[in-house]
Amino acid sequence: MSLSHKRQTREIITKAICGKGRKFSTATHTVTPPHHPTSILGAWIINHQYEAVAAGNGIEVIGTYDVNIWYSYDKNKQTEVAKETVSYVELIPLSYLDPRHRASTVEVSAEATQEPNCVEAGVSPGGGSVTLRVEREFEAELVAETKVRVYVSDQADDLEDKDYDFDGESFDYDDLDPDALDDEL
Repeated sequence: MSLSHKRQTREIITKAICGKGRKFSTATHTVTPPHHPTSILGAWIINHQYEAVAAGNGIEVIGTYDVNIWYSYDKNKQTEVAKETVSYVELIPLSYLDPRHRASTVEVSAEATQEPNCVEAGVSPGGGSVTLRVEREFEAELVAETKVRVYVSDQADDLEDKDYDFDGESFDYDDLDPDALDDEL
């Protein structure tokens, strides 16, 4: 089967990144330790675990982490560490989404670009609990099957002419992300 000398295109179905998003957020948590705290000596977050799931036009990150608060009580005479597990759901909107992706093939992933970190901790005005402010940031991707159009030719010299018209469609190369290119190609 030979191709005519006329330019032709083919559509290839491939897996590609069809959506991307990033979100920075802060959350405030209140922890009530067994004793009324006098002062906060330290606060940290450990055991962060999360998973990503597709949710409409975004990606939900569902996770947990342990909050540890080292505090003094009894007028700064004794110390103790209060521990509490916090659950959260973070919706990451997609700043880019290819509307032509095949929804049945969607796979999502998320990466914590900034692990949850306690940036402020203090005794609440009533004195019976501790208020913490936590920052976190996620980057998410949606991978799915989509179509790409390629030029097909049986003539080696056809490559000289690079002014192709793909059915009059215009392409917007401003949406391409150069950071998404694989350096190992």
